[in-house]
Amino acid sequence: MNRHNSVLMQHYKNLLALYEAQEYPLPGISNPLHRDTFIKQVIDSVRRIEYVSRIASRPICPNRADPQDEELFDPLRAALIHKSLGNHDEACWLIFLLTHFGRHRYAKWRYVREIYGKLGEQPYWSWPEISADPQAFRTWLRQSTHHILRGDDRGFGNHRKFTSMDADKPNGTGMAVQTYVGWVTGHDGHSQLFQTALDQSGADPKQAFEWLYRSMSVVRSFARLGKFDYLTMLGKTGLAPIAPGLTYLAGSSGPRSGADLILGSAGFSIREKENRLVLLAQYLNVNMQVIEDSLCNWHKTSGTYIYFSG
Repeated sequence: MNRHNSVLMQHYKNLLALYEAQEYPLPGISNPLHRDTFIKQVIDSVRRIEYVSRIASRPICPNRADPQDEELFDPLRAALIHKSLGNHDEACWLIFLLTHFGRHRYAKWRYVREIYGKLGEQPYWSWPEISADPQAFRTWLRQSTHHILRGDDRGFGNHRKFTSMDADKPNGTGMAVQTYVGWVTGHDGHSQLFQTALDQSGADPKQAFEWLYRSMSVVRSFARLGKFDYLTMLGKTGLAPIAPGLTYLAGSSGPRSGADLILGSAGFSIREKENRLVLLAQYLNVNMQVIEDSLCNWHKTSGTYIYFSG
């Protein structure tokens, strides 16, 4: 299938032209080659986001939720299974784990599988276990880190490649898990946490996202990108009724560079950049995550299309 078919490409070209005619110029894509490359990244980003709803609409093998199954375990599908069973806390916990560790290019979900599955011990680190005693998890991780880090077939995902497995360092996995558990249990669970966000925001999904984004700053090692990835995945899976209302350029590197390039925005405030990107998303009829993701990938090779898997 040609995911960048001519009809779809022309559709976005028309919408970009309308934006420029009615709102602001986009100097970074005045070159037709750069414009085509940006559109292809938009299309890819839309499809990556739609991927979650596609797999949620299909039957999922129960083994996808079994951390002892080395071949089939998949934390995203596991979260969707738990959601369908009404295990909301477990589903959200899995989303946290898949965000924290990410999917490695070669090792795939090994870190998530082995840590969530407690290296085959019972009971494994399900939400009831971890929330009851996060300090016990840190003790276990301290004792197990050497084995988890064995061999060359290991690693965090691309968005988390500077994350540490350490049980004790301030920005290591042990502290990330303990502060995450504290954040959630401090609000009496995920459901109540998300309800509080909605109550504080007048039930506006974008304002609720903003409230959670700020509140989540207590979770160690989850800076701008970690929070954005975690919360957008909660929204895509339907575990929380939230959606980003901004690209959250402040504190970003790739998206901010992409914004500066496409907007020609030297000297613009962050707020002005965000306002223009919000309008751009409205004209293209896409989620703000599409804009964030597209800009991040496009700026790397703005004149040459490269597919980025995530």
